[in-house]
Amino acid sequence: MSSDSEIVLKVENLSKVYRLGEVGTGTISHDLNRWFAKIRGKEDPFSTVGSVNDRTQQAKKGEYVNALSDINFEVKRGEVLGIIGKNGAGKSTLLKVISQITAPTTGSIKAKGRIASLLEVGTGMHPEMTGKENVYLNGTILGMTRREIDAKFEEIMDFAGCTKYADTPVKRYSSGMKVRLGFAVAAFLEPEILIVDEVLAVGDAEFQKKAIGKMQDISHQGGRTVLFVSHNMGSVSQICDRGMVLENGKPAFEGSQHDAVLYYLQSNEELVKTDLKDRKDRMGTGQLRVTGFKITDLKGLEVAEVPTGKDLKVSLKFEMLSEAVSPNISISIRNSADVPVTLHHSRLINKDFGKITKSGVFEFLIPSIALTPDQYFLSYSIMENNGRGGYIDGLQNFTKITVIEGDYYPAGEAPPPNFGPMLMDAKWEVKYD
Repeated sequence: MSSDSEIVLKVENLSKVYRLGEVGTGTISHDLNRWFAKIRGKEDPFSTVGSVNDRTQQAKKGEYVNALSDINFEVKRGEVLGIIGKNGAGKSTLLKVISQITAPTTGSIKAKGRIASLLEVGTGMHPEMTGKENVYLNGTILGMTRREIDAKFEEIMDFAGCTKYADTPVKRYSSGMKVRLGFAVAAFLEPEILIVDEVLAVGDAEFQKKAIGKMQDISHQGGRTVLFVSHNMGSVSQICDRGMVLENGKPAFEGSQHDAVLYYLQSNEELVKTDLKDRKDRMGTGQLRVTGFKITDLKGLEVAEVPTGKDLKVSLKFEMLSEAVSPNISISIRNSADVPVTLHHSRLINKDFGKITKSGVFEFLIPSIALTPDQYFLSYSIMENNGRGGYIDGLQNFTKITVIEGDYYPAGEAPPPNFGPMLMDAKWEVKYD
């Protein structure tokens, strides 16, 4: 067990309860009950009545939901803790509580030193202020002197690639520029604890590589602590020392980063064995709901394996549960390491399903599948086609397919898997002077 002097972050019995459809507890009597319990040192009377955060159920007015429940962990100085889990598992809520953006319902957080967080695009950035002004604003909030910020300013702007736009208001920055500047400010102003959510996915590949390298430097060389949330298991394995898996707002596993990633990937395997009607991790309003699926060849024969270069059809059977909807639909694919491979959206090809009023089947055809041999997990999302883009239904990893060696290329072989999952349909020619 680590000595107390090595521990820079300690989370004890942490819970966060939300009352759906309300601000605060919801009634004056409930608020008074909570206040009297607090001043008497008693447990919050509403902290134990929250239900599990099950998005498949219709929200009831005034219902209490446990976004986080009974979380305990410690992080040592210089350690990188990866926090992983499905959408809705409570990762971002946990980081917001640790960052003091929102207060816990019960439990305590003890931190030694300054905490800097990057939880979403533009976090901590005032849109009307310039990039330079925002750097000094955030540095001051972190407790740094102007002289300390002066010493880091050029390095921050250079790392973010925003030197040319230092005197431009942040509201005119692209989302990628905001992320780069936000990360540079959070990392270079030397907080004792750096918290980074999935936002790095917004940046390009070159910036992601730089950001990962910087996080490794500040933890291993600078002795600073990093909490890192990502759906990219490769990044978690690469930069983290330990991993914690959240499920439905509760810790499901804590151990080495490799064991945590393995646990998470195995949970994907368990998910695909669960009947769609029993899945508890759906997104959306449920106006339309996918109730079954088939993976077939073009002749309609169900397949569990598909050779590279062969056609594949995904059929999603759906039921209408309320009024008509005009949906967009997407299918995304991740490989066995849970790394995103590709996504196809009906909107990208201007496909308009019109207004759907009765049950049916969405059919998705992948001609000549261009993936190297591996196991791949499929996810779908159905969204409103009305400009607001809200979820109607969605499931991560609803099934998996195994791609085997095939005749995508005339030679009957494919490049080694370590060169990536995608195959390229291209031609070679030679021309002479």
